[in-house]
Amino acid sequence: MKERIAQIVQKEGVTAAQFAEKIGISASSLSHILSGRNNPSLEVVMKIHKACDYISLDWLLYGEGEMETDVDSDNNIHFPPSLFDENPLFAADRPISPEYRKENEVKTPVYTPKEVVREEIKYIEKPAKKITEIRIFYDNGTYETFKPGN
Repeated sequence: MKERIAQIVQKEGVTAAQFAEKIGISASSLSHILSGRNNPSLEVVMKIHKACDYISLDWLLYGEGEMETDVDSDNNIHFPPSLFDENPLFAADRPISPEYRKENEVKTPVYTPKEVVREEIKYIEKPAKKITEIRIFYDNGTYETFKPGN
């Protein structure tokens, strides 16, 4: 890809530093790309394509096809359909169906709300505990038992 970028710089008839300024990257970044030290990022490729819109993106990315896009006699540029165009094959035949547009309101809920389950806690009163016996054990092995009187 570095050779194709160098061809674009040459076609533009500017220095590498001027071309870097034109596309909005630093001169050192472009220098690293042209020397082969770094590969261009997708961001750099898109900046080149935006600044030089006559360059074929397929040619720039993959080296396929012609360097420049088709230009007719009226100087209108004809771009091949982009991967990101909406319905590029059928756009001229029919309008985009509005029910598939994301900004349309969804009339029926996608997820039906579940019934709210309410949990109730019942407190059962138990009779109070009563002491029935107390035993005290001594270190000599004896013990005493105490029972409350009624």
